Amino acid sequence: MTQSPTGTVDARTQPLAAGPGERVCWVPPAVLRPERSRWQRTWPLLAGAAITVALTVLSLFVGVYDLGAEGGAEMFGITRVPRTIALILAGAAMAMCGLIMQLMTQNRFVEPSTTGTTEWAGLGLLVTMLLIPGAGIMTRMVGAVLFAFVGTMVFFLFLRRVRLSSSLIVPIVGIMMGAVVGSASTFLALQTDMLQQMGAWFAGSFTSVVRGRYELLFIVLAVCVAVFVIADRFTVAGLGKDIATNVGLNYEAVVFTGVAMVSVATGVVTVVIGALPFLGLVVPNIVSMVRGDNLRTNLPWVVMVGIWVVIVCDVIGRTVIMPFEVPISLILGVVGAVVFLALLLRQAKHG
Repeated sequence: MTQSPTGTVDARTQPLAAGPGERVCWVPPAVLRPERSRWQRTWPLLAGAAITVALTVLSLFVGVYDLGAEGGAEMFGITRVPRTIALILAGAAMAMCGLIMQLMTQNRFVEPSTTGTTEWAGLGLLVTMLLIPGAGIMTRMVGAVLFAFVGTMVFFLFLRRVRLSSSLIVPIVGIMMGAVVGSASTFLALQTDMLQQMGAWFAGSFTSVVRGRYELLFIVLAVCVAVFVIADRFTVAGLGKDIATNVGLNYEAVVFTGVAMVSVATGVVTVVIGALPFLGLVVPNIVSMVRGDNLRTNLPWVVMVGIWVVIVCDVIGRTVIMPFEVPISLILGVVGAVVFLALLLRQAKHG
C-alpha cells in the first residue's frame, strides 16, 4: 500500500497481498478522467448561447414584410418580436416536457405527442369552446391543461397496470390512445360544425402570433425554471420507484409534479400555437447521445437545442414557398418521424 501526501492509504494503486492458500487477481486502476477546468466547462455553453442569439436575430429579420418600408418598425414590434419570443418559449418548453416524460417512464421514445397528451389537450380545448362559446384564451387554456393532465395520468396508470415486454411498445400504445382521442375530437367537431376551427388549432403554426396573443406563453417560462430547481428529484425518480423510495424520495409526489408540469406546458402551447409533434422526442435523444444522461448538465442543452430546432424549422417554413408559409408542425412531423424511426431501428439493433 502507498500513502498519499494527505496521510491516507490508496489501495487502488497497489495489488492486494495474497494470504496462505489464496489467489488474488489484481485489476489495474481505471484511467480517471482529468477534471476539466472552469473554462473547459463554460466555453461550450457560451458557444451554444451564441448560436441561440444568432438564430434569434435571424428569426427577427426573416419574413415577407420589408422592415425598411413605411411602418416597418411598428410591424417589427407587433409581429416579429412576439413571434420570436413565442418560438423560444415553445421550443424550450416542449423539449423539456419530452425530457421529463422520458425520465419518469424510463423510456426514450415517450413525449407529449407519443402519449396522447397533445390530443387530450386539443379535446379539452374543443370541449371548453363548446361548453363556453365566448370563452377567453385563459379559460380555453385551463380546459386544455385539465384534459392534458387527465390524459397523461391515464397513460401512466396504464403503464403501471400492464407490464410491457419491450420499450418499443410503450410509444405505440401512447400513439394508439392518442389516435382514439383524436378521433373523438374529430367526431365531436363534425357534429358541431367546428372541424375547420379544430384544424386551425392543430396546425402548429406561429403565423397568428402577434402582440396580445402570445403573452400566455410566459407561463411555460415558470415551468422551465421549476424544472431547473427540482431537476435532481426527477433524476432520482428516473431510476425507478424502488430506488427513489429507498433514498427517501416521495416518488408519487414527484411523478404528480412532473405530470402537472407537462400538462401545463402542453396545454398552453396547444392553445397558443398548436401541436409541435416529436419535438420532445428528438431533442432529448440527440442531447443524450452527445452528452450522456446527466440531467443537471443536460438541461441547458435541451433548452437550447429545442430553441434551435423550432427556429430553424420556422425559418424554413417562412422561406420555402415565400410569400406563403408552411406550418411548422409539418416540418417537425417529417423530421421527427425520420428521427423516431431511426431511434426505433437503433433500439431494435442493439436490443
